[in-house]
Amino acid sequence: MKCITDIDGISVGHSSDFTAGTGCTVVLFDSPVFGAVELNGGGTSTRQIDSMLPHGTYGRINAILLTGGSTFGLNATDGVLQYLEEKSIGLQTKAGMVIPSVPSAVIYDLGIGNGKIRPDKKMGYQACLNAGTGIIEEGCIGVGTGATIGKINGVDNSTKGGVASSSFIFPNGVIVGVLVVVNAFGDIYSLERNEIIAGARNKKEKGFLNTTEYIKKGYVKPYEPYSSTTLCVVATNAGLNKHELIRISKIAHTGISRVISPVNTISDGDIVFAVSAGEMDGDANSIGVAASDLISRTIEDAVLKARGMLGIPSGSEL
Repeated sequence: MKCITDIDGISVGHSSDFTAGTGCTVVLFDSPVFGAVELNGGGTSTRQIDSMLPHGTYGRINAILLTGGSTFGLNATDGVLQYLEEKSIGLQTKAGMVIPSVPSAVIYDLGIGNGKIRPDKKMGYQACLNAGTGIIEEGCIGVGTGATIGKINGVDNSTKGGVASSSFIFPNGVIVGVLVVVNAFGDIYSLERNEIIAGARNKKEKGFLNTTEYIKKGYVKPYEPYSSTTLCVVATNAGLNKHELIRISKIAHTGISRVISPVNTISDGDIVFAVSAGEMDGDANSIGVAASDLISRTIEDAVLKARGMLGIPSGSEL
């Protein structure tokens, strides 16, 4: 199967609006998990990530939501909260209620399809209902529905992004799984061939513009800020503490920069979540290294599995 759901206790669900060009993807955990987060993009937009930050004291979470719709899409978190509350999943309070913990992060997809329609509570709830432990559908679905890549000259000159997942198993049985959505400002490079496979399209010639070289030649025209993001979830069945997960999230984040250029720009909201969803003995350094490699390869998979839609071609079509 080779995806993040190879780890016991993890399920993933998508909800999509293919007409509006947006959607969301939820990662559900059967049991509360420890988590950490690494935020390197200049334009991140999140909700309820406090417990995952270094100074957070609680640290256990019940789900992670990745959603389109920019800040508006954070409303989809309410649907995940409702789903979890109905199942009595969350922090038990003395008042007899539960408080679910659902860290959420967004991508900006308002420039494709109908930007006035964004993921909402209903869509977040539906993603939970759609969640399963089997093979995850990839490409332009869920949070990847409206994802685009290479936006230095606007969305109209970009290529389609998408969502993908993969996993790796160490000889001792420790599993590392990742889920990514690619909505980058920069271009995506093939890990093996070191050539652009998706990104800003060249207006005058066929192929890609090469955003990094374009900027180095003196491009100074203001582009739309906060319009891009690459989001990653890293999970393992190893039993790790928060400090180890913080290190894993930092190591794993290097996998983004290996295949996207430029990365972590003012326009990007790049984030890596890392969670421990098991009790096996595992080495944080090894898991971080494996996660970094997985992220690079899964970003490429997301691009290759994307399809052209709503007037934006895929890299494969070009």
